[in-house]
Amino acid sequence: MKAIITVVGLDRVGIIGELCTVLAGMQINVEDISQTLMRNYFAMILLVDTSGSGKTLDEIALALQEKEPEMGVSLRIQRVDSFRKN
Repeated sequence: MKAIITVVGLDRVGIIGELCTVLAGMQINVEDISQTLMRNYFAMILLVDTSGSGKTLDEIALALQEKEPEMGVSLRIQRVDSFRKN
């Protein structure tokens, strides 16, 4: 399954590395990344493939939510399908 992860927070060293370590630990492949810095705020969107992970989207969302306080950023995941019109 393809999903979009969004990351928003104050900029600091290591955000990308920490998130990618978490994703790799769940066998989630990062297919594309777009990031920007707006003043002191970091924003990133990742396209990921979760098909290699044995976790459900809800389990991945919970794991990301648990990392938010440690990383100091907002982390959200959504199915790519939720962006398509029916």
